[in-house]
Amino acid sequence: MNIVAEHKISGEPIDNKAPKRPVRPVRWFIIVGTLLAVLVGGLVWFNYFRGQMIKQFFANNKPPPTAVSAAEAKSEVVPNLLTAVGSLVAVHQVDVSADVNGRVTEIKFEPGTHVEAGTPLVQLFDTPEQGDLASYKAQATVAQLSLDRAKQLASRQFGPQATVDQAQAAYDQAQAGIAKTEALISQKLVRAPFSGDLGMRKVEVGQYLTAGTAIVSLTDLSELWANFTVTEKDSGSLKVGQTVRLKVDAYPGRTFEGKITTIEPQIAADTRNIRVQATIANPEKILKPGMFVTTTVVLPDKPAVITVPETAVDYTLYGDSVFVITEKKEADGKTSLSAVRTFVQTGNRVEGRVEIVKGLKAGDKVVAVGQLKLQSGAPVSISTDPTPAIPAQAPRY
Repeated sequence: MNIVAEHKISGEPIDNKAPKRPVRPVRWFIIVGTLLAVLVGGLVWFNYFRGQMIKQFFANNKPPPTAVSAAEAKSEVVPNLLTAVGSLVAVHQVDVSADVNGRVTEIKFEPGTHVEAGTPLVQLFDTPEQGDLASYKAQATVAQLSLDRAKQLASRQFGPQATVDQAQAAYDQAQAGIAKTEALISQKLVRAPFSGDLGMRKVEVGQYLTAGTAIVSLTDLSELWANFTVTEKDSGSLKVGQTVRLKVDAYPGRTFEGKITTIEPQIAADTRNIRVQATIANPEKILKPGMFVTTTVVLPDKPAVITVPETAVDYTLYGDSVFVITEKKEADGKTSLSAVRTFVQTGNRVEGRVEIVKGLKAGDKVVAVGQLKLQSGAPVSISTDPTPAIPAQAPRY
C-alpha cells in the first residue's frame, strides 16, 4: 500500500503539531493597564488611609496646655512723669588762687579736709609789706602826736589852723598807707572763700605763684544743681517748684529728690531743647559734681488708664501685642483656657507697667510670663508658681 497516495495525508511526520497563533497586542495592553490601575488605586487608597490615621492620631493625642503666668489688666492712675538725663554741678565750687604774685612760704591746709569760710590756706612771702606796715604805723603815731599838739595850740590861740590841717593830712596819709599795706598783706594770705571740702593740693612750698594760679579746689557739697534738658514739646508742662527725682549709677536703688529752681527762658535753636536746673539737698555728701543722673519730673496726674506688666507686651516690627487668656466650654462640658494674640497700642512705661491706650479693658487676663512658647489660640494653663520680679523693680546690687 502506497502511503503517500492516501487522501489527505501529507509527507510530514505524524508527530509534528500545527503552530499556535500569536496573542494579539491589544490583550497585552489590557492586562498591563489593569495592573497599573490596580497599583495606582492601591497607592491612592494607602495615602488616603494614612492621612486619615494621622488625623485621627493627632485628634486623639492633643499636647498638654502650656503653663504660663497670668496677670490682670488694671485701671489705675499712672504717675505722670517726664524723664530726662543730665549731670550734677556744685552750687559753690572754685579753684582757690592768689590775687597777687608771690612765693609760697607756708601751706596751712591738708588736702581732702573740710574747711570753714576764712580758713587760711597758703601764705605767700610778705616781709616787705610787713616792713612797710611798721613804717606807716610809726608815721601814724608821729602824725597823731603832731595833730594833738596842733589842736591844743590852736584851741589856746597860740597856733594857726593851717598847722592843724597839715597835721590832720599827715595823719590821714599815714592811716591810708596802713590800710593799703594791710590789704596787700591780706592778699598774701590766701583764705577759703566759703565752707567746703578741699581737693588735691596743686602747689608746693617755695613755688613762685602768679596771680590766678590754682592752689586747690574747694567744693561745697551740701547743695548741688542738677542740669538737664527737655524737648520743646515738653517745656510747656514744666514749672518752677515741681518735684524732681534723681537716680545715679553710683547708688543703684536709691532715689534723691529736689525742686526745679530755674528754667532757661530761651530754647536752643540748634536742638530745640530747653535747659532746666533743679536744686538738690545733699546732707550726706554722697552726690558729687559731674555725676551722670537720670531725672524724672513729677507732673500733675492724668486720668486712670489700663496697665499691664511690662513683661506681658510683645514688641515686634508688626506692632505691639499681648496674649489674652479666654475661656471656652468643650463638648464634654469642661472649661478650657486658650491664649489669643491681641494687638494693642501702648503708651508710657512706669515702674514696670505699660500703659495700654487701645486694645484691652479692665479685668482682661493676659499672659505675663511664658508667651514665647505660644501661638495664637494655643491651650494654656495658669501656673501656680510666683511671677518673677519685674525687671524695672528687681533689686540691683
